[in-house]
Amino acid sequence: MIAASKSKVSPGRLLIDGRWTDGAKNFDTINPATGEVLTQIAEASGDDVDRAVGAARKAFEDRGGPWRKLSASERGRLIWLLADLVEKNIDELAEIETLDNGKPIFEARYVDMPMVVDVLRYYAGLATKIHGETVNTAEGAFTYTLREPVGVVGLIVPWNFPLLLASWKLGPALACGNTIVLKPAEQTSLSALRFGELAIEAGIPAGVLNIVTGGPSTGKAIVRHAGIDKISFTGSTLVGKEIMRGAADSLKRITLELGGKSPNIVFADSDIDNAVKGAITGIFYGKGEVCNAGSRLFVESKAQDEFMEKLLVRVKKMQPADPLDPKTRMGAIVSQEQLQTVLGYIDTGKNEGAKLLAGGNRVSVDEGKGFFIEPTIFGGVSNDMRIAQEEIFGPVLATLTFDSMDQVIDLANRNPYGLAAAVWTRDIKKAHTVSRQLKAGTVWINTYGLMDAALPFGGYKSSGFGRELGQHAIEHYTELKTVWLSL
Repeated sequence: MIAASKSKVSPGRLLIDGRWTDGAKNFDTINPATGEVLTQIAEASGDDVDRAVGAARKAFEDRGGPWRKLSASERGRLIWLLADLVEKNIDELAEIETLDNGKPIFEARYVDMPMVVDVLRYYAGLATKIHGETVNTAEGAFTYTLREPVGVVGLIVPWNFPLLLASWKLGPALACGNTIVLKPAEQTSLSALRFGELAIEAGIPAGVLNIVTGGPSTGKAIVRHAGIDKISFTGSTLVGKEIMRGAADSLKRITLELGGKSPNIVFADSDIDNAVKGAITGIFYGKGEVCNAGSRLFVESKAQDEFMEKLLVRVKKMQPADPLDPKTRMGAIVSQEQLQTVLGYIDTGKNEGAKLLAGGNRVSVDEGKGFFIEPTIFGGVSNDMRIAQEEIFGPVLATLTFDSMDQVIDLANRNPYGLAAAVWTRDIKKAHTVSRQLKAGTVWINTYGLMDAALPFGGYKSSGFGRELGQHAIEHYTELKTVWLSL
């Protein structure tokens, strides 16, 4: 039986200028594990977005206001306090995330939410370390650079890691002294709204963090608004291209973290048992709704039989179950729409001639109406098939074979995406050689999916540009000014 929630989920409202307000209309948010309505969320109109941008602009430009008066160390203190409040309410936030997204409570509680805390604390510490430099260019001049906040930034986050990916943007944006208009995904707005309550409790001044919920029209209003100086977007490549076009007229700064079809490469000389575990984590963590999922598995031909046998034994024991059960490792697909997308790709794989080795079916959990799919593996996949080239964003693994290092590098790179990759081998020279030639923003060696707040993350090619996390994110939330003083 699907467990009942311990948290009372309140209707969602808009956070504008430090106050909660109704939107133009409301829409339902659905529990993916049951197919039932959790609550209603406010949908921001263009006028609502305009009010949010106005509040953020006033908070940024008001020279006598509380945000501009804060020193870098005081901004850092507020961000650290916000991290403390997230940690204090971590169980509630994890449950909200699971109810709204369908991910296992284990992932939300012990992976996602702790990293939100880590990210906020990292940028709380970095707030005092944002600086320019002096440059000795001429005898008769004093020249230096300044790093200044960009201004009002629009943050648009996806539904797969709702609060975690929001923190990747909120942390550096706040540390640099910007003000914010945040739009969570319409499918998963609840954790961002609870975060807004915590921001008020932490003492973030009114207008610094504004949260507007809604669908594509709300996002378009943010992108096109002349009062927003920068957009940071995480989501699909298709929408990323639309954002570039929408932001062109006002020449907004943009960073995009987009889709992926990441190659996970297993050489015969690797630790096969660990590589099997890594392959499972790479594609089935987060139900495969992960931008850097290892959805293309390349196994060296001479290790294929052993590897696939061990992989299938483990995968066939995995079954979707109640996301609120701490033992569950495969939750519910986020929505009916995404469920149909994934099932459509499974049909495409069959029609393309790939061999279905495991899964492939929608399943019912406790005879409910939730959106559950079995972990799915295809064999006999060629690199030109759609299931090997297109991002599925679900628990579907395409397995391919290779015979040489040069061949697998070519196959791995022959794809429009370049977000991440992994290499499994005991040969350290081979590991570094392959890593250098893979066109990917992150390459893991003998592991998969590990992240750290201090390490930059982002993509090559159609996976976007710019970097989240680490010190490099600061570059995207500041303007660089040169000052030349003639002596």
